[in-house]
Amino acid sequence: MWKTAAEGTSISDDGDGVARLVERDPDALILAERGGTLVGTVIAGFDGWRCHLYRLAVHPEQRRTGVGGTLLAAAEERFAALGGRRADAMVLDRNEPAHHAWRAAGYGHQPQWSRWVKPLGD
Repeated sequence: MWKTAAEGTSISDDGDGVARLVERDPDALILAERGGTLVGTVIAGFDGWRCHLYRLAVHPEQRRTGVGGTLLAAAEERFAALGGRRADAMVLDRNEPAHHAWRAAGYGHQPQWSRWVKPLGD
């Protein structure tokens, strides 16, 4: 799904990564299906402090049909039920179409923040 619908892939986008996520927090992975076919995903992670959104992806043939908005609403409901107070999303700078979708959903870019990354393990 993510190879088709997401902008780029991550080192965690494999069976082991998804299995670890589901084992640790099964409700974090929210899926959208139509007619038994997977058409969208979002990961709504909450660490007790912050609400993070990852891998919002909608199959290209299902875009602009409400799938993304429905996934975000489900994620935001999860966060509210857990006591979350603000959600943030990781969005690639080069993914301009996604910027419009996030703005339309009420999210705003914060240019004063940068993501710092250190690969772990191998």
